[in-house]
Amino acid sequence: MTDIERILPLWRELDSAGADYVLTTVVRVEGPSYRKPGAPMLITADGRRAGTVSGGCLEAEVASRAWWLTKDGPTVKRYSTAADDGDRPYGSGCGGAVYLLLERSTTARVLLRALDNAFTARSYLGVATIVEGPKTGVRAVAGVQSSSAESKDLRGLVDLAVQHGKSMECVLDEDGVPTRVWCDFRPARTGLWIFGAGDDAQPLARLAKELGWFVVVADGRSHLATRERFPLADRTRVLAIKDLTGQTADLLGPIQSHDVVVVMSHSFEQDSRVLAALLASGVRLSYLGVLGPQRRTRELLAEAAGISGLPFERVAEQVEEWLARLHAPTGLDLGADSPETVALSVLAEIQKVLARATALPLREVRAEQAVREAAATAASTV
Repeated sequence: MTDIERILPLWRELDSAGADYVLTTVVRVEGPSYRKPGAPMLITADGRRAGTVSGGCLEAEVASRAWWLTKDGPTVKRYSTAADDGDRPYGSGCGGAVYLLLERSTTARVLLRALDNAFTARSYLGVATIVEGPKTGVRAVAGVQSSSAESKDLRGLVDLAVQHGKSMECVLDEDGVPTRVWCDFRPARTGLWIFGAGDDAQPLARLAKELGWFVVVADGRSHLATRERFPLADRTRVLAIKDLTGQTADLLGPIQSHDVVVVMSHSFEQDSRVLAALLASGVRLSYLGVLGPQRRTRELLAEAAGISGLPFERVAEQVEEWLARLHAPTGLDLGADSPETVALSVLAEIQKVLARATALPLREVRAEQAVREAAATAASTV
């Protein structure tokens, strides 16, 4: 379960009761930090809290002072976790510092309402917030719900973050005063469509829900695609397999381009018909994986080409073209030998693709970064 999934139910309760609260958001980090900019935490007047802004070393301290710090309006505070920092250190000494924006419901409500709408609609969200300057807390929102902002420049920054699909920090000149703005781009909530409701799909659905994804399980076998077998899934669907062709992708459901798909029914007919519908739909999925050896996937694709009505002479070429778009076999090499470890392997590769990460051990990644930084420092001193 993600921070947003923990925060939204509590916020809805507080908002409906007209209760005040403090929203704390990481807006900047220096050095090593467990949480990155955008991480939120909601604090209630009776001491409850949801979400995290660190690995556990800052939350209690922030909550204890949140109401006093925000008595005059939104504010940004720096918290150091470096053991030798001149400021009061917290935790065991990660060696970095985080800047937290603390604000009451008066200004935070706009953001939380937009987060709620975006989460429900599975839509992207862009938020530009002034975090340093005379108008700290003023923001513009772009996505499923837009809000007005006093500054056209602020509105332009959030639109720019959405256009490029990434978060950024900017400095504006507001009436001659340097004003720091944090632009937070939040991509749409990932949807995982699992085509196949066998026993090995159950841990995949469970783990995906732990990641906060929207999970759909679909199968042509009504006794498998049930709520009882997949209680955590957002939806279960029974497919009309015989009706699936290359022109009937709509029968699969409202799959979006930012969604990910794993085909794993262990039924040759079902897998080939699902692939025919998916590949001919024109939707460029973020990830399309097929469980099983690549030899079987080639046979599935050849069958899918026939289902889609392709001439025989074009089948071989089409199979290679489609295969290049697939992750087949799906998953990373983790030595998986059980449904649970296979699920971990599959989700690990999906996360790697979505995050455009390397999947290398972090010690190797950090070592390479250190080498590059040392080289850059040496070059700058020449």
